[in-house]
Amino acid sequence: MSFDFDAVVVGAGAVGLACGRALSKRGLTVLVLERNGHIGEGVSSRNSEVIHGGLYYPTGSLKARLCVTGRRALYAFLESHKVDHWKCGKLVVATEESEAERLEAIFRQATTNDVEKIERLNGAQALALEPELKVHAAILSPESGVFDSHGYMLALQGEIEDAGGTVVVSTPFERAEALPGGGFSVTAGGEGGATLTCRLLVTAPGLQAQDVAARIEGFPADRIPEGHFGKGVYFRLTGPAPFNRLVYPPPIPGALGTHYRKDLGGQGVFGPDLAFVETEDYSVDPARRDEFVRYIGRFWPGVDADRLTPDYAGIRPKLHGPGEPQPDFQLRGTEDHGIEGLVALFGIESPGLTSSLAIGEAVADLLDA
Repeated sequence: MSFDFDAVVVGAGAVGLACGRALSKRGLTVLVLERNGHIGEGVSSRNSEVIHGGLYYPTGSLKARLCVTGRRALYAFLESHKVDHWKCGKLVVATEESEAERLEAIFRQATTNDVEKIERLNGAQALALEPELKVHAAILSPESGVFDSHGYMLALQGEIEDAGGTVVVSTPFERAEALPGGGFSVTAGGEGGATLTCRLLVTAPGLQAQDVAARIEGFPADRIPEGHFGKGVYFRLTGPAPFNRLVYPPPIPGALGTHYRKDLGGQGVFGPDLAFVETEDYSVDPARRDEFVRYIGRFWPGVDADRLTPDYAGIRPKLHGPGEPQPDFQLRGTEDHGIEGLVALFGIESPGLTSSLAIGEAVADLLDA
């Protein structure tokens, strides 16, 4: 049977584009569908643009493996495509002795995860690097950094198109059904809407993962994990940035917690916090500033509330609710849902951006592409 495309990918965020790139690299004709008017307007446009080292994630998890592998591949990709990035390094800080045990646990996990060049620092050593810190002890991760995520996604799109693939925007996925002889019939909406056929189907639509899976005929409802919206807001600092490196306190339940970065424009940014919400609400309540000042003050005593301004918000596609343990990425293939030629992605939140190239290769492997 002939198909219009070898593979269709739903979602043109960083992960969907990375999946499209991985499949294109293997000689497949690829179509990427995006419901928004531009690539990367969803989860991929509202994050910290941090390149994560891979310190925290449980031994043997997809997050641990794909973050480290993806980070290494990401730096090489950014370098070769001349996408702006900065390997600034990261400090995970214990601000008092009571946090030292948690810091040591993070160091052991990072070592298990094969994170390169990490170092234990005492307070004096950390202060020598970042004099404005309040710090009892720290972990230095030199391989962490920041980058231009939109420039990265444009480069991914360019690779797909150079290989003969197509990325179409303003074209939402409507439904799909498996064909009797294998492959899929996929219906897309929007002005360029059409029904087409493909041999392989990948769903990577971020916050819409559950809805898209439910629109695939025959996808078992009990194999669609419950989704939650984890909202985080950011505040931007006016005036000089206090630190060059990323600064993270120990993680909070369900997330890495409010942290600091100096962005590629040289400004300091704090966030995200975490609040579970029911809808895609991207407003930033200025009243959150007081809580930010309190939290930031733990590691930066010199914080000035008058220099913090509301910036933006992001929503993460979480698979856990308040008080529940944070689960792993879910890359669900045929053995999970029973549909040949389909991989559905769920819960691709942090460190999904760092892991994206590795996720793309893992998806291509699952499809035996």
